[in-house]
Formats: sequence, structure tokens, C-alpha cells
Amino acid sequence: MSRRIMLVTHPTRSDVPHLASEFAERLGRHGIEVEVVPEADPTHQVVGDSEVVALKSPVPGHVDASGCELVVVFGGDGTILRGAEIARPAGTPLLGVNLGRVGFLAEAEKDDIEVIVARIVDRDYHVERRMTLEVDVVHDGRVVCHNWALNEASVEKSARERMLELAVEVDGRPLSTWGCDGVVMSTPTGSTAYAFSGGGPIVWPDVEALLVVPISAHALFARPVVLGPDAHLAVEVVPHSHVTGVMWCDGRRTVELPPGARIEVRRSTTPVRLARLGTGPFTDRLVAKFALPVSGWRGPAGGLPEATA
Repeated sequence: MSRRIMLVTHPTRSDVPHLASEFAERLGRHGIEVEVVPEADPTHQVVGDSEVVALKSPVPGHVDASGCELVVVFGGDGTILRGAEIARPAGTPLLGVNLGRVGFLAEAEKDDIEVIVARIVDRDYHVERRMTLEVDVVHDGRVVCHNWALNEASVEKSARERMLELAVEVDGRPLSTWGCDGVVMSTPTGSTAYAFSGGGPIVWPDVEALLVVPISAHALFARPVVLGPDAHLAVEVVPHSHVTGVMWCDGRRTVELPPGARIEVRRSTTPVRLARLGTGPFTDRLVAKFALPVSGWRGPAGGLPEATA
């Protein structure tokens, strides 16, 4: 049976065409077909049957990763999140090759192309299941938008000069009301993204949990909270505040939030499957990506292990 890889690339980087061509040529020598995902119309504003969701670099509607062995991404974390939109519905593993600055979701660097190809040819990789979030926006008693997130769903103020009043609930019980710039509801995967920048804890990806991180909250109690994986979160834009907000899913899909809008978040039953080439612990990735100084450590050298012949 023929093997097929789907390739998602950063839309503007000048080195992408050469890398994609080299990648496809190397895999082609082993009879593996590479299908490159085209760029979609950037003015497209519709997800499914919802016309309230605006997209950043949307995925073409006809793209289907079913039958593909992997979805490989050349880009930074933003491009990898775009690749996740393609890979998740089909349950296809996602492999990120970093062309960006941090690339926390990436498994390899662009200089590793030869090793990456060899590992794909030999099917020498393992797959991790990463928790995702289901997100509903409710207004006037009806769901006006359904979405999902791998990293986080964030609620943010739409006007710089105004404070957003948000009421937060956990499992149907009030937790707090914050006057703030916003709040981040994150998975462990997203704990090193927006939630980390907002002062939230780093959570190892094999920990099942949900994070709530208030952003610049004007309140005595405004600490990040770590919840169990089955908790049901709700954030409501306080109706009498007359301040509108916006919700972002993974920084890619956005919905406007009028006063009274309610955002309900829970763990999804559909994960994102990440293909992994290395076997080192998460600690190694954390130290490498954030360039944390580790004085006196004489452990294993970093880098991607060589492919076996």
C-alpha cells in the first residue's frame, strides 16, 4: 500500500520552498508521496456553518488528512497549530519541524531533515496524545459558536482603555469576579504558551489538568488555578459592564463577545496526536527551548538522536 505524508508550510518564509522540495524528493526516493497543503483565501471568515468566527490563515475546506501517515509542519508554533486543525479531525499524528524562534510544539529543527526523513521511512517514531478543549460561546441562551483549542482559549478585552469584568465559574459554582485584561483557560500543552506569559505554572504534558490564569487582574485573589481534567469552566462577560471582549482559540480563531456572553470550556474527547522522534524527558525540552541555565549539569547531550540504518 502506498504511503502518503501531508506537508503544511509557513506561508512567507523564503527558505520553505527549498526545504519542502528537498523533503519531498528524499521521501519520494522511498516511494512516499508528499501532498503540500495550499494556502487558503485569507479573507475567508467562516468555520463550518458559523459566520461569527474569524480565522487567521485558515485551512482550505477541502483538505483532509485521512489516509495520511503523518501531517508534517515546517514553521513555528503558529504554523504547527494550523497543522493541528488539519491533523486532529482525521486522528493523524502531527510532526513539527521548527523554523521559528521557540517552536515549543516542534519535534525537530530544519537542519535535521536527513534524520527526519530516515525516521519517517523506518516508521521510527512514537505518538503522544495531547489533551484539547471543547469551547462553546453562549449568548441569550443559545450556543452561537462551538470551537476547540490545543493550547488555550483566552478571553480578552477589545478596548485597551477599558477593563473587562469577568465572572469565573468552576463546575457551576462561582470562583471569582475579576476586573482584568482577560483570562486564559489552558491545557498542559498550552501551559508553556500564553498561560506561561501570564504568570501561570508550567505543567508537564502527561499531567491531566486545566489551568485558569487571570491576566493583569485588579483583585486581591487573582492567582492561577490548576483544576482537575473533568472540571467544567465558565467565564461570563458581566452584563452591566457594557464592555465587549473577544475570545481566541489558540490565537487563530476569534469570536466577538458582547456583554452577557458566556464561554464554557471542558476537556475534549478528541486529542491531538503528536509524533515524537526523541525519547528524552520533558525536562530536556523545557531547558532547551527556554535556554534555562543549569549549572554543573553533566547529563546527556541534547539534539535529535541519529536514525538507525
